[in-house]
Order: sequence, then C-alpha cells, then structure tokens
Amino acid sequence: MKRRPADLDDLPGHLMRRLQQIAVGIFLDETADVGITPVQFALLFAASKQPGMDQRTLAAQIGFDTSTIGAVLDRLEARGIVLRSASPDDRRVRLLSVTKEGEALLAAALPAMLRAQKRILSPLPAGDRDRFMEMMKVLVEANGAWSRAARDA
Repeated sequence: MKRRPADLDDLPGHLMRRLQQIAVGIFLDETADVGITPVQFALLFAASKQPGMDQRTLAAQIGFDTSTIGAVLDRLEARGIVLRSASPDDRRVRLLSVTKEGEALLAAALPAMLRAQKRILSPLPAGDRDRFMEMMKVLVEANGAWSRAARDA
C-alpha cells in the first residue's frame, strides 16, 4: 500500500493549482487599470500574432476549451476588441482579427503583464528562474494530452 502524503503541500497538483490561483491574482492586480483577464490577454496576444486564425486553433493555442472560448470572444467582440467573420472556405468557421482598439488594449496591458510575470517568479533566486520555466514547459508538453483543452489543432 502506498504511503499517504503528510500534507497537501506534498502534492505537485495541489501546489500547481495554488500557483495558478496566485498567478491570476497577481495578473489581475497588475492589470486592474487596464481591465483585462489572463484568458483575454492570451487570446488577444495569440490572435494578434496570427490574424485570421479560426476559433478552434486559437483555443488550442492558448489551452482553452472550445465551448467556453466563444463566450470570451462574445465579450471581447461586444467591446469592439475583436472581430469574427465567416471563412470564405467554410461558413461555419469563424476567423478572428484584433481591432485597433484591441491592439491598443494589448499594448496597454503588456507592461502590466510583464510586471506580473516578474512578480510571480520573484521569490525564486534569479539563477533558478529560467530552469523553473524550462521544467514547467516540460511538464506541460509531456502531459498536454491530459488537458481538458488539449492542444490538438
């Protein structure tokens, strides 16, 4: 029989969930004046790098489930931040573009987002931060198929 963990803090999944909560809190603190969430930022960042991307590809790139990404896009579209248009090849496919207002929001959010990233990593010794990032990327890549928003597009 396997030994029971002494504490929740001995479980990597628990610590990752807590770290994600902390990361969101820090992001929202830093971007409070800008009015953007971490998911909205990821969506705008990815869509601005690849204009004309479809919703499914976008959801896969940012690791977000396709059923919920539509609601996020609805809110951003209502704010004039993104536009969705039907693909000329398949009218069921919605192609995304970031508006000038969206690009301005992204530009305004970028310094705050970078401050948030720095704050998240600041408790680690400077020499360990790159290695920590590398290890997180290994875990995400190796376990990505288990995500409810698997990156299969």
